[in-house]
Amino acid sequence: MNYRMEKFNPLSIFIYLISIVIFCLSLYTITKYSGNGYVYILFTITSNALLYLGFRKNAIFFDTFIGLFLWLGFWLKLTIRVAFMDGRFHEAVGSFNGSPEAFDRALLVTSSALLGFIVASIIRERFIFNYPKNIIDDHQQGLFRFYKDHRKAILVGFVFLFVTVAISNVFLGIYQRGTIPSTILPYGLSGVYKWLLLFGLATFSAIILKFERVLTNKTSYLAVMLSLIESMVSNISLMSRGMILNVGSLMYGLIRDAKIHQINVKKRFLLSCTIIIVILFGSSVFAVNYIRASSFHDHNDDNNSRLIESATNSTKLMFLDRWVGIEGVMAVSSYHGQSWDLWKKAWQENFNVNDTSFYDNNIITSPYVTTDKLKHHFISLPGIVAFCFYPGSFIFLFVCMFILSIFAGLIEIITFKLGGYNIILTALLAQVIAFRFASFGYVPAQTYLLFGTIILNVVIIYLANKFLLMWQDR
Repeated sequence: MNYRMEKFNPLSIFIYLISIVIFCLSLYTITKYSGNGYVYILFTITSNALLYLGFRKNAIFFDTFIGLFLWLGFWLKLTIRVAFMDGRFHEAVGSFNGSPEAFDRALLVTSSALLGFIVASIIRERFIFNYPKNIIDDHQQGLFRFYKDHRKAILVGFVFLFVTVAISNVFLGIYQRGTIPSTILPYGLSGVYKWLLLFGLATFSAIILKFERVLTNKTSYLAVMLSLIESMVSNISLMSRGMILNVGSLMYGLIRDAKIHQINVKKRFLLSCTIIIVILFGSSVFAVNYIRASSFHDHNDDNNSRLIESATNSTKLMFLDRWVGIEGVMAVSSYHGQSWDLWKKAWQENFNVNDTSFYDNNIITSPYVTTDKLKHHFISLPGIVAFCFYPGSFIFLFVCMFILSIFAGLIEIITFKLGGYNIILTALLAQVIAFRFASFGYVPAQTYLLFGTIILNVVIIYLANKFLLMWQDR
């Protein structure tokens, strides 16, 4: 038999291996699953179908990231814990009793939600929007000329900016995950810090990555290293273990951008970047876990080994349990107070730095209820699927997921066009939206602030480009 060698490229081999692993894991889990095997099969098909659709030819970035986040938070987490951990979960699951009926209901709820995303993705592809096959690099000439003329100063300024923001945030405690702010800056500057640390600085990385590619007609090692270092420094400053989110979306966008512009990305480049990402991500996660563990203990040398052990254990758990998903659905689908009134009350939740979340206080038995709320602000999150099942309606859940998916796609179109047709930037912001949906549930009514910030983010880029064009053409 004759096979063309290009069929056996590393990506194809990786996909085949992943498919085999998923198939084998699924078969083994069915033998361990206490509920109806057909329910688990439906759950497996919908979960992996959504993941597959996220990487098809005409997938938009929201498809990719929502499929990946939900696959990690639902299918992978449940499968691993049922197959190898006797169905025990690390996160709180409320009134979920582990019975076959309870497992089946949770998986049917999840499958209904995933079907909503799947149908929306297919309709979007056929009737609403697909990325053009060719994208011309002439949509941000004002910004690009300015970058080209002041390249060295901009790169040095960018490094100075993210280092200064990170260090000042550490010392002033302006915005850090799980803590009470120590400093409230005037004139809304605390909000600027939050934006910069969450995705503002990563926005600069996305623009630099694109402009460096246009300048050199290849992927820039310097720009990639700057984006990785920025993400690591910012996430440690934030006390966040989510470095992989911005980094992953930037790198995925970079690869898609290179493919569109027919840039050959060398395998050695990809391998070296992957190794560096793994090292930096693992280091950032361990560092943040160590800092978090130390905040609960007295600071003395005798506790150092205990802190290291605690940080190591937290790091191991995080790779499976970091993703919001199945536990929230288990808790909500087993909750006896499901109603439209519960849904209404959840929307009325207000931000309170000295209290935990509505979900913690009403749906689950949360360990965060008894934490020192004068020092820490910890919350549990149900996720968008569990949140939209508060009324207990499968139809309502399906419709919600469908509408939210279409809405996210429209936001992605806006960011793509206003952001200068920058594929890398679009990938970053689509990831931000998808992650917000996946980890939805706390102060839901304030979600408009995130979408408003994203739109403002790209509007500023659009206006800056127009201003520079007028200034340069005088």
